[in-house]
Amino acid sequence: MTSRPAPRSIAQLSVLIQSGALDPRDLARETIDAVRGHEDQAIFLKITEERALKEADASARRLAEGRSLGALDGIPLAWKDLFAMEGMANPAGSKLLLNAAPEARDATVVERLAQAGMVSIGRVNMSEFAFSGLGINPHFGTPRNPRSTDGHRITGGSSSGSAAAVAAGLVPVAIGTDTGGSIRIPAAFTGIVGYKATRGRYPMDGVFPLATSLDSLGPLTRTVTDAILVDAAMRGRTGPEIGAETLYGQDIIVPESVVFDGIEEGVAAAFEAGLRRLELAGARIRRMAFPAFPAILQLMADHGPLVTAEAFALHRERLAGEGAAEMDPRVVVRCRLGEKISMPAYIALLEARARLIAEVEDLVGGRAILASPTLPHVAPLLKPLVEDDDTFFRINGLTLRNTMLGNFLDWCGLSLPSGTGAAGMPAGLLLSGLPHRDDQLLALGLTAERVLGAD
Repeated sequence: MTSRPAPRSIAQLSVLIQSGALDPRDLARETIDAVRGHEDQAIFLKITEERALKEADASARRLAEGRSLGALDGIPLAWKDLFAMEGMANPAGSKLLLNAAPEARDATVVERLAQAGMVSIGRVNMSEFAFSGLGINPHFGTPRNPRSTDGHRITGGSSSGSAAAVAAGLVPVAIGTDTGGSIRIPAAFTGIVGYKATRGRYPMDGVFPLATSLDSLGPLTRTVTDAILVDAAMRGRTGPEIGAETLYGQDIIVPESVVFDGIEEGVAAAFEAGLRRLELAGARIRRMAFPAFPAILQLMADHGPLVTAEAFALHRERLAGEGAAEMDPRVVVRCRLGEKISMPAYIALLEARARLIAEVEDLVGGRAILASPTLPHVAPLLKPLVEDDDTFFRINGLTLRNTMLGNFLDWCGLSLPSGTGAAGMPAGLLLSGLPHRDDQLLALGLTAERVLGAD
């Protein structure tokens, strides 16, 4: 097998490409060879070799002619298996749709990154139909967490392959989706950066949905700088307009409700150590009760989750037909729970959501940033999760708990590596901003990343 390439960020690769020290065609071939030779064949579901080599060749010709498209020209990336790509089916991690009609065109965000000169290496694994925070896929295998040294630990989901591809050093960026934590969870589990944009920051056409009132997109990268570069291109910008902001005098609010319940000792210690570093850098740390968090959990207990209602509506015909037998049984169980959510209950959820979003903004103020543990635990071992359904559903709920609160409140979120917990596995520190405060969040993230990574 091909040895694992040394992990390189977009910024590092871009310097080499723009200087002429690295040919995009050589980089594309090296990347494809590394994917084919990698020990974990559950990461990539499809290598888009013909497209990648064509895009890399076009990049090399532009660079030779002095027509670079910018920092992303020639950079390899991977796509979660639910983005439309011209000429290919869009299966969303399900074998039911493997032979679906090929897409007539790229999703808009796929098109935009191609226009920025990026090279699409392939499609990566995910939870079937994006409906799990654990990233387990019984059809195509479950990616192994590259940071695990004591057995097969999960990467988390649903963007499991996206995180694994970046953490394993195969590509510097992979694009994921996030409905309840599906970018931030695998980023935290694997020790990389995961940015979930405010819903609506990027166009969603050509993206297979899970719950349209919650679905959002974002990149999984090695650095915040890389996330900012990709964010600009996904918005159709020619380059980034976000620079680092000082933490000095910045209000950072730590919610004391819900997010620390059941937390592992090592994860809590890593979070508190990270928080101290932010405070030493000048941030004003405030801890406060967050009544909205238990209120959200109570709403879900009373009426059912929004995601479940919308997932059932999306898949109800599939669930009623023969195809249900070909789906992941755990996805079927969760989808069918949505059938029990009445229209009055669904409307009550939407009304309560709007009220809570407004209440939280009044509570914290527009420019405050929130900090919490991304997850209450490190990446668990795979075996207990696949052997016992009760364990699966319990851990899935716990894994999604902290991050899904942000989706319900329509926040943007940035998970940053922040130390380790049990078994030396990564822990994440989640910075969250109120809706449409993405630029501020990313600007502060640039500084916070350096502070958290300081020796």
